[in-house]
Amino acid sequence: MLARASILILLAATAATANAADLSPVERQIADQAAAGNDAALALLERTVDINSGTLNFDGVREVGAVFAAELEELDFTTRWIDGASFERAGHLVAEHPGSGSGPHLLLIGHLDTVFELDSPFQRFQRLAADEAAGPGTTDMKGGNVVMLAALRALAAVGELDALRLTVVLTGDEEKSGRPLALARQVLLDTSADVALGFEDGDSNPATAVIARRGSTSWELRVTGVAAHSSQVFTDAVGAGAIYEAARILTEFRQRLADETDLTFNPGVILGGTSVDFDPTQGRGTAFGKDNVVAEHAVVSGDIRALSPEQYARAKAVMLAIAADHLAQTEAVLTFDEGYPPLAATAGNRELLALYSAVSEDLGLGPVTAVDPRRAGAADVSFVSGRVPRILDGIGLMGRGGHTVDEVADLRTLLTQTQRAALLIHRLSR
Repeated sequence: MLARASILILLAATAATANAADLSPVERQIADQAAAGNDAALALLERTVDINSGTLNFDGVREVGAVFAAELEELDFTTRWIDGASFERAGHLVAEHPGSGSGPHLLLIGHLDTVFELDSPFQRFQRLAADEAAGPGTTDMKGGNVVMLAALRALAAVGELDALRLTVVLTGDEEKSGRPLALARQVLLDTSADVALGFEDGDSNPATAVIARRGSTSWELRVTGVAAHSSQVFTDAVGAGAIYEAARILTEFRQRLADETDLTFNPGVILGGTSVDFDPTQGRGTAFGKDNVVAEHAVVSGDIRALSPEQYARAKAVMLAIAADHLAQTEAVLTFDEGYPPLAATAGNRELLALYSAVSEDLGLGPVTAVDPRRAGAADVSFVSGRVPRILDGIGLMGRGGHTVDEVADLRTLLTQTQRAALLIHRLSR
């Protein structure tokens, strides 16, 4: 099945390249080398997907990091592991290629972890069809890491890698960031790159890429009420109880903020009852209560996503005011965690997208436009916003069902995304 899929993809790519009249001779060689390396890329994807690297499985994250470190070292990168003990995570892989040329310094960003921990039923790479494969992280984002590496291998095969100044950062905690966040992302915050390329899957549409992302911050609402017999609910002495009050606050969040463009706020976990035990790191907990007892405690955990710091500040102020105006006989405390910053759609980002789109058209793969920020979540690339003049993300392996047990990679895009990335890096170096 693997060979058949590779042949189909190779034939499609060869046809596209043959029609690409605007490719230089060396660019044709790069595209051909990407096609020649597609079987190895598929094998690497399967190998890494089969290693569980849920964010909190530190051993698994390190193991996947070691696999990619070995691959990068074969390309004459110098690799190092940033230990994550200080921010309570496994750590990050950093690989550097100083290059012999004077071109721009490129920062390539990916991540090693997935949302699927060791207790998830979704653990293995599985071929579904000639052009589809399921598995944890196939698209988000072991597939993106493989696209990155395959593009570098294609460049190396024609002697175009030697001159490039490259830094690769593969974080180990993108799906559940360590704390303090500034320390967990210091390697990105300290960057001096001229261009940043993120290999996330964006909205998993090869006709789009990401030049703007919303920031993301988690929040937690804790409500307490008066425990009493259920026959006394809504009386002056008892009030509505914690669960009713939590529901009222959430409803008012929606009523007051739902019409704010590009803003979302989602309660992901809720527990309520006589007693509640919630672990925010694991995102799980337990609750005890009885039908005939007014709930004394409720906990809600969620996130908020905004396109700008100003939008986030406005929404946060509204949410805090709603929680502070709690009903009689209840208390409500709303707290916000550190979060991912937004990525602004700058002129430099638009310029980079135009270059990427031109590469795609020259390959015969059609134009690429900017994705709607509502269709792309927060990502590590946002931490270099304002630090790097040109940023593009969402150029990794495409598919569907990310963050669910229905995550499926579209293997037809493995080669085409690799060719696009390789030629983009080549043209940037010129």
